[in-house]
Amino acid sequence: MTDVKQTQRQDDARPGTTVERERGHDANRDAITGSPGSHPIGTGVGAVGAGAAGAAIGAFAGPVGAAVGAVIGAVAGGLAGKGAAEAVNPTDENAYWEENYKTRTYVDTDTPYDEYQPAYQYGWEGRSRNPNRSFDEAETDLRRDWESNPSNSKLKWEEAKLAARDAWDRVERKMPGDADRDGK
Repeated sequence: MTDVKQTQRQDDARPGTTVERERGHDANRDAITGSPGSHPIGTGVGAVGAGAAGAAIGAFAGPVGAAVGAVIGAVAGGLAGKGAAEAVNPTDENAYWEENYKTRTYVDTDTPYDEYQPAYQYGWEGRSRNPNRSFDEAETDLRRDWESNPSNSKLKWEEAKLAARDAWDRVERKMPGDADRDGK
């Protein structure tokens, strides 16, 4: 009987189930393999950027050099992008902001966290999508995308911007160096 209960408990621990949530973390599982630690956006952004750079560098050696440079750059960039994305744990970020949002001067303390949450998430995800840009450099694009998606929040961009920037800066502080060159 113990084997059945243990098997059932393991089955209940699959991605997104109550047991996994009770354990206090989200394993960020790969959609295909189910393995933990999937960071497709970070990996993709890194692979595309470094692949293009590798192709440009390799182009000096001709078409074969460009192809080899693109492959090497994409692999290296993908790994670097995955590493940067791993610095951002969405579950941890959400828990942090839910606990701390009322301490921020821009927050209306009568407004529930659920209304600010999309702005915080937009900030931590936006930083991951814009690894070499400062918030100020990316703001025009961030604003356009926020305003074009009315399901984001009840907050207008001018209200959401401060929360998004706060989350952006928090994520950046976790990353080595100052990739966006803003001194934070």
